[in-house]
Amino acid sequence: MTIDTRNPATGEQLESYAELTESEIETKLAKAADRYADWRQSDYKTRTDLLASIADAFESRSEELGRQITLEMGKTFASAKAEAEKCATAFRFYAENGPALLEDQPWERADGKVYTRYLPMGPVLAVMPWNFPLWQAVRFLAPTIMAGNVGLLKHASVTMGCAELMDQVLRDAGAPEGLFQNLVIKSDAVAAIVEDDRIVAATLTGSEGAGSAVAETAGRCLKKMVLELGGSDPFIVMPSADIADAAEKAVKARIQNTGQSCICGKRMIVQADVYDAFMDKFRAGMKAVTWGDPFDENTDMGPLSSFDQRDTVLKQIEKVRQTDATVEFGGEAGDDDGAFMDAGIISGMTTDNPLMEEELFGPVAMVFKADDADDAIRIANASLYGLGSAVFTQDEDEQQRFANEIESGMTAFNQVLASMPEAPFGGIKRSGYGRELSAFGLHEFMNAKTVFAS
Repeated sequence: MTIDTRNPATGEQLESYAELTESEIETKLAKAADRYADWRQSDYKTRTDLLASIADAFESRSEELGRQITLEMGKTFASAKAEAEKCATAFRFYAENGPALLEDQPWERADGKVYTRYLPMGPVLAVMPWNFPLWQAVRFLAPTIMAGNVGLLKHASVTMGCAELMDQVLRDAGAPEGLFQNLVIKSDAVAAIVEDDRIVAATLTGSEGAGSAVAETAGRCLKKMVLELGGSDPFIVMPSADIADAAEKAVKARIQNTGQSCICGKRMIVQADVYDAFMDKFRAGMKAVTWGDPFDENTDMGPLSSFDQRDTVLKQIEKVRQTDATVEFGGEAGDDDGAFMDAGIISGMTTDNPLMEEELFGPVAMVFKADDADDAIRIANASLYGLGSAVFTQDEDEQQRFANEIESGMTAFNQVLASMPEAPFGGIKRSGYGRELSAFGLHEFMNAKTVFAS
C-alpha cells in the first residue's frame, strides 16, 4: 500500500510513499529505544549544539522546505517559506534557553533542601496535521530533543513529503540515527504504536475526533498526552477599538493559510454601536481577496489543502443556508481545476446555529452582533472550543475583564493571535489539554522528580 500526495492547486499527483510494514515499524521503534538509551545521557551542550545546527539548516533551506509545503498543501510560497524560517526560531530558542529551563527548581523547606529535577522519559509519538506541516511538528520536536527524549512522527498523509524532507534535513544537520524518525503510516496504525511499551507519551494536533481516539488509547495504557484540537476562536470588536485596524486584521485572520488555522478568528463578534462601521470595511476587505497560484507573489490565498477539505467546508456552508443566518457572499468553489474557494462572510449568526458546534476550516467568517461586553463574552463562551481569542479594545478595564472571562487558552489584544517559542500554546474545553512551547512544552514530557537532599 502507498500514501499518495497531490498538488491541491492542480490536482496532479506528486509522489507515492510506501507504507511501513509491521516489521519496519518494529525496526523504527527498536531504533528509537536504542537511541533514547544513549541520548538521555547526553550533556546539554551536545543537545544545544545540535539544536543550533538544525536551526541553521532550516534557515538555509527555507526555500526548499517552503516549496515542499506549497506543493503539498497549497499555502502561498511566501507564507510557506516564512513557516520554515519560524521553525528555526523554535530550535534556536531551546538551544539558547534550554539549559536554564532545565535547572533544578528549589523549594523552601525549614528542615532541609528540596528541589525538582527534570529528567527525560523516553520516545514520544507525535501525530501531526497538514495545515502547518513543519511548524506543528517542530513545536513538539525542538523541546523533545532538548529534554533528552527522542521523537517519532506520524504526519498527515497529504504532507508526507514534508515529513520526509524534515527527516532528511535533521540528519543532514547532524541528528544521530533514531533521534527523529518519520513513520510512513496511516491513522489505523497509530493505536498499536501508542500501546507499545517503548512509547512513553504522545502528542496530537488535529481534529476533535482524532484526538479523542488517540487519547482513549493512551488513557487505557496510562500514558500522558498533549492535545491541540479544533478552534472556533472569537474575534471581538468593541467601541474603543481602531475600527479600520480591526477590520484589516479580521481579514488577515480569516484568510491566513486559506482559513485553515486553528487560532485565527473565525467568529467575528462586533458590538452593535460599531457593527455597521466595522462591517463596511470588513466586507470590502474580504471581497478584495484573490485566490490563485500559490507561487505567484500577488496571490492572497492558495487552494485549500485538498479537494476533500474544500468539500467539507462547502457542505458546512450549505447547512448554514438552511438556517436564519445569511451567506452574504463567497464560500463557493473557485472556477478552476484546483481546490480553491472564494472568501466569504456569513452574517446574522446566533449561538443556536448548528455551525457553533463545528470548526469552519476555510476562508469564511461568521459574524455576530453583540449588545455589549456581557453579550460579547456570552457569545464567545458559547462555543464548545476554547483555543484562542482576540479582542480589539483600548479600554484597559475591558481588557482585564476579557482576559479573565473568555474561556480560552490564549487571548490577544488588538492583534491577530499567533504562536511563538517563548510563550505556552494550547487550549481548554474541547480544544484539548496540555501546552506546547516555552518551559511548559519542555516539561510536559519530562519526569519532574522531587529530590529531598540530606
